[in-house]
Amino acid sequence: MDTMQDFAGILRSWRQVRGLSQMQLALEAGVSQRHVSFLELGRTAPSRAMVIRLGQALNVPLREQNVLLLAAGFAPIWRQSKLDSPRLAMINRALDLMLEQHEPLPAFVIDRCWRLLRANEGGRIFAGFLMGGPPFTPDPESPINLADAFMAPDGMRPLIVNWEAAAGQFLRTVRADALADGTAESRELLDRLLGYPDAREIFDAMPAVENPDPVLTMTIAKDDIRFELFTTLATLGTPLDVTAQDIRIECFFPADAASAVALRRLTDSTS
Repeated sequence: MDTMQDFAGILRSWRQVRGLSQMQLALEAGVSQRHVSFLELGRTAPSRAMVIRLGQALNVPLREQNVLLLAAGFAPIWRQSKLDSPRLAMINRALDLMLEQHEPLPAFVIDRCWRLLRANEGGRIFAGFLMGGPPFTPDPESPINLADAFMAPDGMRPLIVNWEAAAGQFLRTVRADALADGTAESRELLDRLLGYPDAREIFDAMPAVENPDPVLTMTIAKDDIRFELFTTLATLGTPLDVTAQDIRIECFFPADAASAVALRRLTDSTS
């Protein structure tokens, strides 16, 4: 397939993923519907500026904007730096500060596919407790995947009292991420998670909850310790690097006073 057809197919795919008509995309990008049609048919070659404009109009992630540029015959413009590179030094300082400020509560740095890159001391202690060992130190070169750990029968599943409800909501979150991300890796992650026992049935079931709480809490019980927790996910604003855009910071919070006390006792007894 020639370059223009490659670009045309990718552009059309992204437009369909976003649920836009050619006219709607044209309005978002400030071009004519006829121009969008010609681009999707491979009859018109886009300029570099047009590729970027269309990628932004479609809210295409930076890594996939690079794919669009390559398909149109241009060099990528968005860099993908290693997280520990000098280029991302200010981001690393910010991440360390966020993790430190959340002590003694658990906090983790993960990527877009839920690979664990970093944890604060509370997170290392909490992860070690769940795995039945000493405080766990993440290895960015060979990270564990928290999504797999959450869904696997030999992972966290036996410890989560309300696993079905939590798993259903988590799978819907991963699906939303996969649709927004639009990459094969994200789709493969969702497919892999749906392959775990009972996962497909839980995902397909509609949640039936009357007067639900503002957030779904996760109840974790191990030995004689019980936690009622909820989490937040934060991203970096206005990222201009692929790695920076991929970063997520997950912070755990106790949902009640008893859980706050239990978390404090856990971290105090291990430190």
